[in-house]
Amino acid sequence: MNLSALNKIQDVMEAAVKENQVAGVNVLICQDNQEKAYFQSGMADIKNKKPFKRDTICRLYSMTKPVTAVAAMILLENGKLDLAEEVSKYLPLYKDLMVCTQGGRNAKPVKSTRPLLVQDLLNMTSGYGYGAYEKDSIYGELLTGDLIQELNKDSLGPGKITTRDVADRLAKIPVMFEPGTGYNYGLSADIMGALIEEISGQKFSEFLKKNILSPLKMADTDFFVPKEKQNRLSNVYKVSSAKAMELFESPNLGIQPFMDHSPSFESGGAGLCSSIDDYMKFTNMLCNRGEIDGVRILKPKTVEYLSTAVLTPYLQNKFDERMPHLSGYTYCNYMRVAINKGACRAVTENNEFGWDGWLGPYMSVDLKNHLSIVMLMQRTDSGTWELTRKIKNIVYTSL
Repeated sequence: MNLSALNKIQDVMEAAVKENQVAGVNVLICQDNQEKAYFQSGMADIKNKKPFKRDTICRLYSMTKPVTAVAAMILLENGKLDLAEEVSKYLPLYKDLMVCTQGGRNAKPVKSTRPLLVQDLLNMTSGYGYGAYEKDSIYGELLTGDLIQELNKDSLGPGKITTRDVADRLAKIPVMFEPGTGYNYGLSADIMGALIEEISGQKFSEFLKKNILSPLKMADTDFFVPKEKQNRLSNVYKVSSAKAMELFESPNLGIQPFMDHSPSFESGGAGLCSSIDDYMKFTNMLCNRGEIDGVRILKPKTVEYLSTAVLTPYLQNKFDERMPHLSGYTYCNYMRVAINKGACRAVTENNEFGWDGWLGPYMSVDLKNHLSIVMLMQRTDSGTWELTRKIKNIVYTSL
């Protein structure tokens, strides 16, 4: 790797901060389990002039999903989870799943003719989305939107709605298509969190700590930030109509804004916080085919499966329609997987996999080049965006 070429990343990040595209950001790059470069720029707290630093803690939002995927794979390796099993085997209310493709609140759901499978949850082919609020939106998405608004209020504390409660409530909401016949990004990973609880007999957070977080010594990763670490938690910002950084302090998807108390709803799709070094431990574990520093979390074949899993051709077409910004990728096990690097919108390698989050955190695992990338930031409505692609281009053209 051309390390001097990586220094361009600093210039790109500082330009993004100067242009008010992001308040603060950091990036960590590892290859062959060794740190190759670290960069940071901007502020975690603009008003108080607190820099975005290496120990800054960020809300992961959807970058929680790869952790949930690994938790599911642990159960799979132990023979406790089968991708073709019906979800109702563990969560009985899904036996009576309804489907409705109509819009508006007067639509009439019908019984689903195809059961919801574990693999549907992992691949976002369940029919559940992230809610909708226009009056003519699909009926089930309107009800999902109602649930999310209730979760947002509940998240402000102390909170009464549990992980299992959310899954049971969703079981009574009609899906927008027969499971396994379409793609829609949504609350599937939150149902998976409840399923993991049911199979393991543990709270979702306890299962993660015992099987992933504690073994990897990920001390900054949890569903809340304790009082003694609150000074390390970054603010969240949004870009105002005047193209300025504006503080954002509202709950979203049932996730509390200040992360200051242990939530009842431990979201498998969006609930975790972490620091860049903590999350790199997780990413490097995957890059090293399931093991790091003598600690094995997954078996090599399982990680190979994560890097090669694909949607069926029919479902791939549905994914391509829904997620055009991820051209060249498929989506399985809560992560993108590169299947046609020439069609991707940033330089990459086939079978590179990972995911991002609503506030812009990003992770990438490349088994072929033994390369790991983690990027953290806290700006609303980001995901994989311009800055992500620019940084990734610099990394890959430096190999």
